Amino acid sequence: MCRHVGYLGPPVALDELLLEPEHSLLEQTWAPADMRGGGTINADGFGVGWYRADGSTGSYRAAVPMWTDQSFREVAREVRSGAVVAAVRSATVGMPVVPAACAPFTDGTRLFSHNGRVTGWPDSVAKLAARLDVVDLLTLQAATDSALLWAVLRQRVLDGAEPAEALSELVGEVVAAAPDSRLNLLFSDGDRLVATTWTHSLWVRREPAAVTVASEPFGPRAGWREVPDRSLVVADVHDVQVRPLAGMGE
Repeated sequence: MCRHVGYLGPPVALDELLLEPEHSLLEQTWAPADMRGGGTINADGFGVGWYRADGSTGSYRAAVPMWTDQSFREVAREVRSGAVVAAVRSATVGMPVVPAACAPFTDGTRLFSHNGRVTGWPDSVAKLAARLDVVDLLTLQAATDSALLWAVLRQRVLDGAEPAEALSELVGEVVAAAPDSRLNLLFSDGDRLVATTWTHSLWVRREPAAVTVASEPFGPRAGWREVPDRSLVVADVHDVQVRPLAGMGE
């Protein structure tokens, strides 16, 4: 069911954030601790997105296990950023294993990751897809549930919706159309992280000048707290807010 990480704070080298800590995202490719029945490893590709000083994003995505990619190790030593979203993938059966299917998805100024799956794909969300701009639908980055969720979310944010509102509404619509979906979503605009939990694990760590949101804790255990299921997280380097997803109780 994939694992992801979002970070905001002082610039850090990608290898220091993702490869070197105890139980790092790299280790979670072969030894995840809390998949909740959604597979055993995350070896169907990975991706990392980061922000440059001008606010644009850079990214690296590959359809191979993270541990096999020596080129990424070299990139990770050189790239430093104060805003990062990264993910390792466990592909849903029947979906393509290609670089374009790996999170994070980006439009050049925003980053998005989906940890989970949409049940009944693609029929269950056909009506949701029909509301997309035709060009956006025809240019999906991959024929996957995650890429569709990103296209819908991106369109709504571009139309003026606040990311927290857009993510919350998107989860509600998908759950209504495709019950039993797993919808841990993670979005960044470079200044904040917005995330949801829906039947999967999520943790947050607040430090004096940084915040990290992750599927599983890594590095020192101190400071991590688990996010309750069916929650919305809105975080920046100054504050972390966790609240129930509106209107979606039992």
